[in-house]
Amino acid sequence: MSAFTMPEFWVALAQIILINIVLSGDNAVVIALACRALPPQQQKKAILFGSVGAIGLRIVLTFFAVYLLSLPYLKLAGAALLLWIGVGLLKGDDGDEELEGHSGLAAAIKTIIVADLVMSLDNVIGVAAAAKGNVVLLVVGLAVSIPLIIYGSSLILKLMDRFPLIITLGAGLLGWVAGEMAVADPSVTRWVDAHHAVHQVAPVVGAALVIFTGKWLLDRTPPDTEVKA
Repeated sequence: MSAFTMPEFWVALAQIILINIVLSGDNAVVIALACRALPPQQQKKAILFGSVGAIGLRIVLTFFAVYLLSLPYLKLAGAALLLWIGVGLLKGDDGDEELEGHSGLAAAIKTIIVADLVMSLDNVIGVAAAAKGNVVLLVVGLAVSIPLIIYGSSLILKLMDRFPLIITLGAGLLGWVAGEMAVADPSVTRWVDAHHAVHQVAPVVGAALVIFTGKWLLDRTPPDTEVKA
């Protein structure tokens, strides 16, 4: 229980919650699309059961990710993946799936679970990295994030549209966590311990790399549609 009194615990918990919120916007869209053709009384059931099933699978995957990230070199690979996810978040590479609305409750629930599973790789890697192997932190972070995602997803989407800074901060956080993850890999432990400043510099470099690369690629991306005279 002493972990709850440590500032590091609350900082990491805030990271987990923010990562989950920022990266769950697409999942909220999937839920809405899958349920839009259902009668109103079945929409709530589909959202509840589909979300519970999807979150259950996500928790299982995250526990596996925590274990895998304890192996040599995989934290370096995970850090690279987080950097890529963060850049894609700023660039707008959401990877949305085109989903049809379902008139059947079971079909809608299945769609929510499968689509969330496919789209949640970024959430899983990000949360596992922020948890740093702390199972208590992982469970608390996911438990707090779940109601925020389910009940606040539409509000979050509106806030992101109105305040793009939220997306930038979320992407920067992924870069920060990637830097922390990279220097924690067992394969580079000796070198990092011999150069103590790397612990402070790596997260800053990771955050800056994501933000500047993402913004640079976004500026170079041509519009999706051309306005014809």
